[in-house]
Amino acid sequence: MQPIQMVDLKRQYTKIKTEVDAAIQEVIDSAAFINGKAVTDFAAGLAAYNGSRHVIPCANGTDALQIAMMALDLQPGDEVITPSFTFIATTEVVALLKLKPVFADVDPRTFCLDPVAVEKAITPKTKAIIPVHLYGHSAPMQEIMGIAKKYDLAVIEDNAQAIGGVYRFPDGSTKKTGAIGTIGTTSFFPSKNLGCYGDGGAIFTDDDALASRLKMIANHGQSRRYYHDRVGCNSRLDSIQAAVLNVKLKRLDAYIAARRAAADHYDNAFNAHPKITTPYRASYSQHVFHQYTLVLGDVDRDGLNEFLAARKIPSMIYYPVPAHRQQMFAESGGADYRLPTTDWLTERVISLPMHTELDEDQLQLISAAVLEYVNKN
Repeated sequence: MQPIQMVDLKRQYTKIKTEVDAAIQEVIDSAAFINGKAVTDFAAGLAAYNGSRHVIPCANGTDALQIAMMALDLQPGDEVITPSFTFIATTEVVALLKLKPVFADVDPRTFCLDPVAVEKAITPKTKAIIPVHLYGHSAPMQEIMGIAKKYDLAVIEDNAQAIGGVYRFPDGSTKKTGAIGTIGTTSFFPSKNLGCYGDGGAIFTDDDALASRLKMIANHGQSRRYYHDRVGCNSRLDSIQAAVLNVKLKRLDAYIAARRAAADHYDNAFNAHPKITTPYRASYSQHVFHQYTLVLGDVDRDGLNEFLAARKIPSMIYYPVPAHRQQMFAESGGADYRLPTTDWLTERVISLPMHTELDEDQLQLISAAVLEYVNKN
């Protein structure tokens, strides 16, 4: 049996090595390392896949969030509603731009923003909402978009963990996650469902004027070379990373199917156990399983983590300290928030290996080890 990895990028690469190597070599031969054909091809391909009018590639997912907020002309002191139960980049960028993050609680089943909590958090200073499609499950976009329309707010989707996900509206229509809000953002960090071999990110929008601003900001605020119309930054997806992504984009749906099959195996192993809650799959969300995250009841979560590690089975805790309890928000009153569901989840979640290369033997070994510990403790 192959060693179990949290994310097995090496085995994935071996299956596409010939095509990836040729794509990278083509970039090297062309010497078009910045904004080359691979980048324009990828932007067009991703736009078609995601159903977005515009895709603006950038250097990473954090930059994507920053550029999105800059393009909306948010001003210091403006409030942005965000979950605290998320990777820190979501909230860090809000503070970096001297905006005020306003933390709202999440749904205990989906781990995503609770629309009731969102609406309660709105004040006259609120300008935007950042729903995070956490672990690959979509946030409740129908409700969030309704709230945004009611209060005239922008919606920035953090789609870093759910690219390829599909949201189903009550009328039966569907859209890809990241293509629903005012702006969508994503990351191509190597471990992501669509990951490159370094850093990368992208921004989505259907608004032509907004797309123009996003492109300018990502390129030093230039409308044309050496003419800088606004303050911007330098955030580009390089051509080699785009070449890798072009190869992998064609396989994204197959990768998602492999993740969902692995999740089905885990579900079958754990569904009946009274101390284990498996990931919820809402009828409106096609879960793409960036992570497979359990919620444990009356189980020593850290003990399970150590037990699995001793058996050379990796596991991770995403996220042990929510944003509102991080030191970076101490002076701005982060600890004053009362987010009971967020605090409850951070003490109980644990993520198991989840990637495209998991085989039946590995899945059985992982599941059996988890059940062994839970049944004995």
